[in-house]
Amino acid sequence: MNILVINCGSSSLKYHLYNMITEKLLFIGLIERIGLDNPLHRFGKNDYDYKEEVEISDHTSAIKLALQKLTSSGIGPLKSLSDINAVAHRVVHGGERFQSATVVTDDNIEEMEKYNHFAPLHNPIMIHGIKECRRLLPNVQHVAVFDTAFHHSIPAEARLFGIPYKYYEEGVKRYGFHGNSHQYVAMKAAEYLQRSFRRFNVITCHLGNGSSVCAVSDGRSLDTSMGMSPMDGLIMGTRCGQLDPFIIFHLMREFGHSAEEIEEMLNKKSGLLGISGISSDFRDVHIAAEKGNNRAQIAIMALEYQLKKYIGAYCAVLGRVDAIVFTGGIGQNSVELRWRALQGLERLG
Repeated sequence: MNILVINCGSSSLKYHLYNMITEKLLFIGLIERIGLDNPLHRFGKNDYDYKEEVEISDHTSAIKLALQKLTSSGIGPLKSLSDINAVAHRVVHGGERFQSATVVTDDNIEEMEKYNHFAPLHNPIMIHGIKECRRLLPNVQHVAVFDTAFHHSIPAEARLFGIPYKYYEEGVKRYGFHGNSHQYVAMKAAEYLQRSFRRFNVITCHLGNGSSVCAVSDGRSLDTSMGMSPMDGLIMGTRCGQLDPFIIFHLMREFGHSAEEIEEMLNKKSGLLGISGISSDFRDVHIAAEKGNNRAQIAIMALEYQLKKYIGAYCAVLGRVDAIVFTGGIGQNSVELRWRALQGLERLG
């Protein structure tokens, strides 16, 4: 059985093809800068062995290119698209409605779209990708997998906010994100350490352009840094992270910003980009910091501080911590950030 996995980003498309009988990766691809200057397609059988500049103006064209590459002679692992047995799609926000992977139907696409305003950078383009894949692969089963699903185990005391309870009952609560990543790396850590996942306490740190921390206890999400939307928690590439709500009113009253302008600012112009004034890419900010740029240094120090604070808090929540795991582009590659985030936590065991 061959499973195609699709992850549509705001300007990218990641796709992997797996054989589920052998549990092996057959092909991997990444199309970047969709709709921007100089789009790039990287692909290969085990890694990004090849790259080509392409003309891609939208995600529909990107999906078509990915499917063509999977069946191209000499490179693609498939003779025909009919060799694809199912397509799995990442969806960021599934709200209360979707608590596990779900077979895609017209009706539940409508339900998914109700959560678009909670994740405006993610859900709309991901659902667009689902629709296009269903159109291009009409005879294949499509399954949606939700970032929020893993976090449905979070208890009410960690899920609710300090506002009137009626809003909690109406769905204003912590949903959490990156659930697929947090669950997977927690399971792999338990496997690596030869521990039972159901008797394993771990803090997982997913650090990339979007970042979150999760406390996992006995295989279940106990708490996580992101809240009702992917804007909450750590400082991220362009997102603000945790914020005093008064700041929003202040920006409206004193600076004359509208709600729409503030939403745009907090989602797309804040975080590392907003603080450093250089880039949303951690690598660019880190290079500037090493060259002595003060704002870049402050941006990285703020991220390190917040990360350490969440790890320390989750040590207290879990009581016993068997491992701390880092993943994502920043978590995997920045040795210095990992070291600084863990400095001073030795006394916790």
